[in-house]
Amino acid sequence: MKGDKVVYYDFLKDFPRRMKNVGLYATLIQNIVLKTSWNKYYMTKADEQINVVFSVLLFIMEKSLRDDFCTLDDIAVFLDDLNSSYFMKPLSFDECREMGDFIVNAILSNDGKIMNFDGYDFDQKAYHIINIRYVMNKVVYIDGDVRRTSYLLTEDGYNLLLSTLEVENNLRFTIQEMIFKLHLEKQSYDKAAQDIKELFNQMRIQLRKIDAAMINIRRNALSFSVTQYEEILNENMDMVLDTKSKFENYRDLVEERRAELEEIHFNIQKLSKEDEEKLANLKIISAYLSQTIDEHQKILSGHFDLKDLYTKELENLSVVSMVKRFSLRTEVYDKILEAPESLDRLPYFLSPLFNQDVEKIYNPLTASALQRPVRKKKEEDSTEDIDFDEQAWEAEQERKRSEARKRYESCLGFLLERALETGEITLEELQKEIAEDTDKRDRLIPTIGVFKEVMVELIKGRVLDIAALQEERRQSFEDGSAVFEVNRMVLDLLEQMDTEKSIAHILVAKEGDEKIIFSDIPDEQGRMKELRCSNVRIALVMKDE
Repeated sequence: MKGDKVVYYDFLKDFPRRMKNVGLYATLIQNIVLKTSWNKYYMTKADEQINVVFSVLLFIMEKSLRDDFCTLDDIAVFLDDLNSSYFMKPLSFDECREMGDFIVNAILSNDGKIMNFDGYDFDQKAYHIINIRYVMNKVVYIDGDVRRTSYLLTEDGYNLLLSTLEVENNLRFTIQEMIFKLHLEKQSYDKAAQDIKELFNQMRIQLRKIDAAMINIRRNALSFSVTQYEEILNENMDMVLDTKSKFENYRDLVEERRAELEEIHFNIQKLSKEDEEKLANLKIISAYLSQTIDEHQKILSGHFDLKDLYTKELENLSVVSMVKRFSLRTEVYDKILEAPESLDRLPYFLSPLFNQDVEKIYNPLTASALQRPVRKKKEEDSTEDIDFDEQAWEAEQERKRSEARKRYESCLGFLLERALETGEITLEELQKEIAEDTDKRDRLIPTIGVFKEVMVELIKGRVLDIAALQEERRQSFEDGSAVFEVNRMVLDLLEQMDTEKSIAHILVAKEGDEKIIFSDIPDEQGRMKELRCSNVRIALVMKDE
């Protein structure tokens, strides 16, 4: 300001929007570097902390785009893989799981506290509070009855990650489509395949934004501003305008080139390695183009659904605002206290609240019509006898849990028995042993699902300390109703074998890259399938060793 004159700069227009993007980074970096718990995970440098947090964010985004569940167990496995392959920190799987919980809940969710960033608006000469939220969660059920919390990115999370690599929303799709067209014309099909995947992901993100906007409107239309509404409608139109015709032309071109290569392959000569890669990439591009056209239709439908919903909600709010309200205390109670004789006229005030049904008008046609027992039929339709024996139901559920528990005990018990005989055993040795013995095969692999779950839990544990497991069981308050819990079941089986006092540790590790194949194995539906798995070694360490 110079004197009383206000200096206006055009380049400061839309400054709060820029600050929104800045706030996404500033708030997250602040949350990362101010936490002291990183020392427990040997992440002492800010660079390491930021890199691992953004790796987790990308993992959640990948899961969200695929509509897959993203639980803490999934994040723990991801961090464990990253640590063993790249970070090389002395962290166990449980510590990786704790770090995943810390990143998601303490940093990305700020321990459940609202995250804000103040962006200055030079047009209104005031700061605007910008709310920031990177992830949200929902309750999911895995395998039908296992309750878990799944994490997914919010719009802020998507914008944060996409802005690390791409450009603004209004140009991102157009530029990506131009790059895809250029690679297609140059026959760089490997790059074009990556481009079409990115285009498909952007359309999926836009569809998610429409769904999120509709949820916010249903909750409270006033919280969804006209500016937000206009912005998402413009993004929809930018994305769907001429998109379908363009991508149908691209698909025709890809199918034509794919047909040419397939004709050469079948009728003329064997394709070179380069042409085989081109053909494979063309198939990928063709599949994604078809999916992209489907997403185009979904966005177009969502666009009109969003408009209809927003219009309807605003109309409902306008109707509500026209309803005249009054306070019973000031308009009724206080008036009666001032003039008690007005109680005689109170029925005139309250009678509209107790309106009765309008009297029926006599209709000769109805009187001469065949009368049916309407009331009796309504009563019959509204009455339902429910015969539910709670004890029988509980007994049936317990029987199912018992049968499932026996299958797990059969698999784990067979592994421990064979390991006790020789001190260690591998799946490769067991595969040869049970090839001709169906009884042993049924004990080791009751079903594919049971065998997989047992092996996954053993590999996760890596080292089972028997003394530590016994101490953990003594201090726990579990009722033992769980169908399968590897630590507890290992102790129970060792006690039955009377060997828990002589075993110190159980070591589980993968052996090489060779796949072990078990044939004619039943799945949960009784269908016979072929089971492929890594070779795993199970070794027992005795206390006197």
